[in-house]
Amino acid sequence: MPTSQPPAPATPPTPSGSADDQDAGLRARLVDVGVDLVTREGVQALSLREIARRARVSHGAPRRYFPTHLELLSAIARRGFADLAARTAEALGDDGGREAADRAAARAQVRTLARVYLDFALTRRGMYELMFRHDLLESNQLGLRETSLPLFDVLVGLIGRARPHPDEERGAEAAVVAGALWSNLHGIAQLWGWGSLPLATGTDDVEPLLRAALDAHLGPEAATR
Repeated sequence: MPTSQPPAPATPPTPSGSADDQDAGLRARLVDVGVDLVTREGVQALSLREIARRARVSHGAPRRYFPTHLELLSAIARRGFADLAARTAEALGDDGGREAADRAAARAQVRTLARVYLDFALTRRGMYELMFRHDLLESNQLGLRETSLPLFDVLVGLIGRARPHPDEERGAEAAVVAGALWSNLHGIAQLWGWGSLPLATGTDDVEPLLRAALDAHLGPEAATR
């Protein structure tokens, strides 16, 4: 008489993440794909259909996590601002430039910040273009303005300490000068990226343009010492 075999032990269930974890993972993957796509191919490549295809999800899947195209683009742009903020913090040090009390030190920090900005603009051109799109910043999806403004505030603080004016004159004027310098840097980045400035100036080095911009907005370097 054959002996009965003991039942095989039950296979333990395979652990799986919660639905919320899975949703967060797919949401992050869509943004990751968008970041890679804009870096490699530029803003024009960022269609919902193409992002979904590269993320290997259905064409309608992104709408579940980002109800509008603008919201997905804003999530991608937030990554760009986070990257720029990290580069800025690394370049300025742990204090973010707040300890640059004397004019010469503050001016040196402004120059460092400007170099970081131009380097980012020229090496991450697709992301840079996306980050400063008017419709994204105006809509303020995902608090995009609140992500970008702290970077500007760092520049305003440094400008206030770098300009050769009494403390009481720094406040609002520093924000205006910072805005003018930022506009100047943005123009340099755009025209350099298009090849117009190298052609017009006959140089392949952006550094003289950076120095000229700082002199124009902060005064000659000797005046800050």
